[in-house]
Amino acid sequence: MYKKVIKRGIDIFISAIVLLAFCWLYAIVALAVKLSSKGPVIFKQIRLGRGGKEFAIYKFRSMCVGAEQTGSGVYSGKGDARVTKVGKFIRATSLDELPQMVNILKGDMSLIGPRPPLTYHPWPIEEYTDEQLRMFEVRPGITGWAQVNGRKEVEWHRRIKLNVWYVDHCSFWLDLKILFMTIFKVATNADNTNSTETVKKSDDKTTV
Repeated sequence: MYKKVIKRGIDIFISAIVLLAFCWLYAIVALAVKLSSKGPVIFKQIRLGRGGKEFAIYKFRSMCVGAEQTGSGVYSGKGDARVTKVGKFIRATSLDELPQMVNILKGDMSLIGPRPPLTYHPWPIEEYTDEQLRMFEVRPGITGWAQVNGRKEVEWHRRIKLNVWYVDHCSFWLDLKILFMTIFKVATNADNTNSTETVKKSDDKTTV
């Protein structure tokens, strides 16, 4: 009941409230992004959602245009020159994630759930094991169990295992716990930098 009905109702309510109550903040961040560097205010990227369905995730742009095709690609470490001055701030405060409230309202995402992976990273969906594919049984979230248990420092096999654990244990109280843990993580800016590549260079995915 919670996972299928109540959770979605909470998502719609919270996302609508945030979009209405903080429209002034959206405007300020959008203006700062626009004035800081050339390019669109909103960064769109194709991710994998519930059922492995592709969707466009929205973020305030924090890097220079075309950053994924230069430097370290999907990995952004400390001092990454591709990150704009405004981008550093909105990343540290997670303000870059605010546009995902629109994704939640549309039904692409949930407030709490596994973070949606790229279509090609950590690997194409055809290469996920049956067990790993279970992480796509729920809507992806802005934050999730893997994020509060290491965030960007967690290796992907371990991250997916945490995501599958969340699918099996999803409840209102777990979501509430994740929400409060996320607030602490954001406030302390903990585990918010990729210090190493987080995919084991191995074809063995049975470790999940």
